[in-house]
Amino acid sequence: MISVLVVDDQVLIRAGLAALLRAAGLTVVGEAADGEEAVRLAVELKPDVVLMDIRMPDMDGIHATERILATAEPPKPKVLILTTFDLDEYVYNALRLGASGFLLKDTPPERVIAAIHTVASGDILLAPTATKRLIEAFADPPAPAPHPQLDRLTARENEVLRLVGHALSNKEIAERLSVSEGTVKTHLNRLMAKLGLTSRAQVVVLSYDSGLVKPATG
Repeated sequence: MISVLVVDDQVLIRAGLAALLRAAGLTVVGEAADGEEAVRLAVELKPDVVLMDIRMPDMDGIHATERILATAEPPKPKVLILTTFDLDEYVYNALRLGASGFLLKDTPPERVIAAIHTVASGDILLAPTATKRLIEAFADPPAPAPHPQLDRLTARENEVLRLVGHALSNKEIAERLSVSEGTVKTHLNRLMAKLGLTSRAQVVVLSYDSGLVKPATG
């Protein structure tokens, strides 16, 4: 059973989310009202998924995400960001730091549950086209900075990196390269390990930061 830590500074939203998750058969192991409490509880309770509000007083969701992913013991929790606006630089920075995806706060309940199952299973990036649009909005690569480990990637791993950056799913990449989805997943896992990345969202961000994928214009 998937365990979830719910983080939101508004008590009614926090309680509502917790009730929704419990009704769907998920285990709510804790609730946190701010980033500091979220970091402490994530280490103590070891949830599978942290449902993280992005804007909170004192420590916000960005810094809480960074600290949780830096301090939690493997297997590290998947952090799913909750936000009011999809084009939000706070969310972009959280994805850069390793958050597994994001949801708008007006997302229908059934999609919230599905999203938690998705990230918990390791299919990290949610709504790839929305994530791509977010990254294109805030990527600023006038002078691309190649990752120092990019030259360690094989030609096929570079190709998978580029296609992930274009928001293609594993199935779409497999069809494009005429290989199995399992082979795509293997290449993706290997390139993430070589680059020190923990989420598919980070792969997309890196593809833009390195200049491998160019933001759309117009």
